[in-house]
Amino acid sequence: MKKDYLQIFQLHFKSKATWLKLGHSGVFQQDNNAKHKSNCYCMHLNELSSSCRTKRHYGNIMYDRRVVRGNTYAKHIIPTTAQPDPAEIRRQQANRRRAIARKQAREQFRPNTPEALEGRKHTDVQTELYLEELSNIIATTDIECQTDPFLDRPATPLFIPAKSGKDVETQIEEGELFDFDVEVQPVLEVLVGKTIEQSLLEVMEEEELACLKAQQRAFEELRNNELAEVQRLQEMERRHNEEKERRIAQQREVLRKEKEIAEKIAARAYTQQYLAGLLPAVFTSLRSHGYFYNPVEKDIETNFFPWLMDEVNNRVERRCTAREILDSKRHCYFILFVDDNPFF
Repeated sequence: MKKDYLQIFQLHFKSKATWLKLGHSGVFQQDNNAKHKSNCYCMHLNELSSSCRTKRHYGNIMYDRRVVRGNTYAKHIIPTTAQPDPAEIRRQQANRRRAIARKQAREQFRPNTPEALEGRKHTDVQTELYLEELSNIIATTDIECQTDPFLDRPATPLFIPAKSGKDVETQIEEGELFDFDVEVQPVLEVLVGKTIEQSLLEVMEEEELACLKAQQRAFEELRNNELAEVQRLQEMERRHNEEKERRIAQQREVLRKEKEIAEKIAARAYTQQYLAGLLPAVFTSLRSHGYFYNPVEKDIETNFFPWLMDEVNNRVERRCTAREILDSKRHCYFILFVDDNPFF
């Protein structure tokens, strides 16, 4: 709110400053051009003040719907059944209409380039103080130059500082500064001590290496014994596993055979029970259909009976034929002799 009022005051004083113009006589005069601009500023001032007045509403944020309550990591879900506030909708529509009106006003008072006259058109030109040629092709030229050869520069001489002070000399006799017998004792002590220390270290190292080798040999013997024992145990475990697997396989085979025998016995009993009444009926049916027969009876039925029937038929036919012939002869005789002879 303070920022809006500050903007209003700045525009107000700016518009007031443009109303007056300093003349040649040292008196401020009113500028017509500035007056038109001041009208625009006044309109903008009124719009800002009206917008500030419309935005000036106070309320408790505890009851503000824009304040989301709850944890900061959960998503705020707006219920679908919630109805918007009609007053809030009307206020938003009014703000939208005012924003559109302000935009149209700014577009109306914005200085624009006047339209070109009939038969003419606007062309973009350069307005800078120094004109430059605009071209897509850049002019380039090749220029060569050669510098003069230089002579070899001599080496820089060494810097020797100037001598300062006075020269003084003295005489030193032989053995005055260094006595070998005295000065060599610390050196000999150090050398002898270092040699003895190094010898002791080497002896200790040899003893330690011997102990390590003895420990290594003992460890290797123990490890070899343990490896042999482990291999023996592994072999024994392998034999036990193989024996167990073989026994399990044998037991499974025995159980399988027992199950198979039990199934066969059950199937045999069921078959016998089922076929107890079926076999006589089947044999009777097969016997009635001629699958089981006596060879003699079959031979008699297939060979003798047909031949016998044929022979009987032939004999019966011959007898019938002879009887018919006899009857015809008797009839002829009766006609010839009985009809002609009145005594018969």
